[in-house]
Amino acid sequence: MSHLKANRQQLLNRVRRIAGQVEAVERALLEDAECAVTLQRVAAVRGAVNGLLDEILEDHLREHVARPGLSDEERREGAEDMIAVIRRYAK
Repeated sequence: MSHLKANRQQLLNRVRRIAGQVEAVERALLEDAECAVTLQRVAAVRGAVNGLLDEILEDHLREHVARPGLSDEERREGAEDMIAVIRRYAK
């Protein structure tokens, strides 16, 4: 997906922040932190992952469904990709 190359560093920075948040959840569990602290950290991870997903979905939609000049087949494939991700996410 060449369109992700333009935002690669930004996306990698987000992923690294998420990895740090997941490590914080692990530390909370290992250190027997209060459940409220652990829940807050898990919620933060979920929010960060959702934000990453939103950004990549938006890029995909713009590039593989809405971009002028795409063939009907390319638009259909892009839309099918989106549908598969949304269905998987909704489970």
